[in-house]
Amino acid sequence: MTSTTYTSAKPVQKTVPWLIIICGCLIAALTFGPRSAMGFFQLPMLAEKGWDRTTFGLAMALQNLFWGLGLPFFGAIADRFGTWRVLALGGIIYATGLYLMATAESTSALNVGGGVLVGLGVAAGSFSIVLAAFARHTPPEKRSIVFGIGTAAGSAGMFIFAPISQGFIDAYGWSQSLIIMAGMMLAIPLLAVPLRGSSHSAQAALKAADQTVGQALREAFGHRSYTLLFSGFFVCGFQVAFITAHFPAYIGDLGIEARYAVIALALIGFFNIIGSLGAGFIGQHYSKPHFLAWIYLGRSALVTAFLLLPQTPTTVIVFAILMGLLWLSTVPPTNGLVAIMFGTRHLGMLGGIVFLSHQIGSFLGVWLGGYLYDRFGSYDPVWWLGVALGIFAAIVHWPIQEKPVERLRLAPAE
Repeated sequence: MTSTTYTSAKPVQKTVPWLIIICGCLIAALTFGPRSAMGFFQLPMLAEKGWDRTTFGLAMALQNLFWGLGLPFFGAIADRFGTWRVLALGGIIYATGLYLMATAESTSALNVGGGVLVGLGVAAGSFSIVLAAFARHTPPEKRSIVFGIGTAAGSAGMFIFAPISQGFIDAYGWSQSLIIMAGMMLAIPLLAVPLRGSSHSAQAALKAADQTVGQALREAFGHRSYTLLFSGFFVCGFQVAFITAHFPAYIGDLGIEARYAVIALALIGFFNIIGSLGAGFIGQHYSKPHFLAWIYLGRSALVTAFLLLPQTPTTVIVFAILMGLLWLSTVPPTNGLVAIMFGTRHLGMLGGIVFLSHQIGSFLGVWLGGYLYDRFGSYDPVWWLGVALGIFAAIVHWPIQEKPVERLRLAPAE
């Protein structure tokens, strides 16, 4: 099915603003990289501190939850006061959280640093903030592809930070490695400068500029397709966060060498780049809701095969490659649908609310992974729950309507 691109107004320019795209991509890579490598810190941290996996799982679950809770608020602030201020604040919060996590002497300090502060830092520099800035400066007919580029940059961060994190841990220990990465996050405020501007600075939003936050929220949650999108994105968070946090430990439990966990997460990151770019292209030309449904079905089929087949280094690598293609390929079409439905005026906030659903799923995926492992000695219950949820997500995405709300369709063209 061919996808139709809608717009609510004449865009600011017909060319892609490459300086904004490049800086936004570097921020996405820096933001997504360390948090995607948290799983490598679990076993060395727990071995030194004497904590259990539920403790680490709770901190990572809090990280995902506050990532989601912070997004709508940071998105609304970026919509109103400018993207670069939010991104700069995010870099500082992120660095502080990583430092507190590195020096934590109690589980409370771990939860505050690695959980709350890192989560808020990731929220302020997240895909939703960066992609909303891209949308305001990019012609509608190129947004899906640009969203794919931005998502691929985050994937590149995962690909780069997987071996870097393990290398740092081997060379300097887990605590010093976190401090080094905290220093890296301080580059984000500088990279954020070209992304200055709010929704009011883009002509594409002028028609809806008089819509209040309350009106935007009532319109969104009264829209069936938006609520379905919100419900389905929960599943993406559950699946990917569980793998990110627990896959290295899962590989170790299988008796497979630790280097294969590094290889697997790096491969997920690398093939995620391909998958994200491909998703941006596919979403520009074909039905985004149906494409999302097939992604979730593909994930469920892949996990089922991985669990039923012999689990060897070879199957781990094949699983990582295929999962990488499906990993964040949900992000470009999901953000694209929000932009099509409601325009760019409140895109940071509305996209952030959809991502809040993703992060509620992430919280449960990470926390249940640790809790059920400590209770049953196996990650299998969470794997199979993820399979069932993937089928649910495919069902709720299929009927989503890819078209703008009536307010935008009836607005006069500029």
